[in-house]
Amino acid sequence: MNGSPYQLKADPYSSHAVILSRLGEGRGRRVLDVGAADGFLAELLTRQGWEVTALERDPAQAAKARGRCHEVIVADLDQAAPRLQGSFDAIVYGDVLEHLSDPLPVLVGLDRTLTDDGRVIVSVPNVAHVWVRLSLAVGRWDYTDRGILDRTHLRFFTKRSFAAILRDAGLGLEELVATPVPLPLVVPPRLHGSVLHAVHALSAAAARAWKGGLAYQFVAVCRRAAASP
Repeated sequence: MNGSPYQLKADPYSSHAVILSRLGEGRGRRVLDVGAADGFLAELLTRQGWEVTALERDPAQAAKARGRCHEVIVADLDQAAPRLQGSFDAIVYGDVLEHLSDPLPVLVGLDRTLTDDGRVIVSVPNVAHVWVRLSLAVGRWDYTDRGILDRTHLRFFTKRSFAAILRDAGLGLEELVATPVPLPLVVPPRLHGSVLHAVHALSAAAARAWKGGLAYQFVAVCRRAAASP
């Protein structure tokens, strides 16, 4: 497959917007973009002044990412962690943990390259979204080409299980952001306008109010947890 179903979610409430805003200006600092696809996020981070190293499993997607950031490494994280040069001031796992058969050792292994005061940002879909709950209540679990039940997802996370894997990876959670269903991507462009913007803003507020049930995705901002005395 030459194309990628994954694309930039450019609206201000999306997981990508949260990642970009939390990282801010790079000023030459280094960031590791794990699961970079064709480099759409790596390119924006580069524009913000980050020196981006991108990891991508698919060689075709990695080829597209080259030229959009400092370095691209082809690596299948389910097989072996790549050898990385130096340390990173930030690591981004944008919608990647759910595609791994065993994400915990990947988190632990790559996070060893983090600087002492570096940050880790992780986004995952919320399988406990009310739409999935209602679907289960009527006996439905239908995989799709993208979204929470993306047919390529191997692992599923709730708010509680997401917090647990971060803790088990030795990360301290500083902020957990809930993002809404990306309406600008699912609603046809001819219907975009002030009404959709208002509905999307209300959806974002609702997701923040009830993270466990109305968050489409969780975005966690973390640092290494302090060692126990």
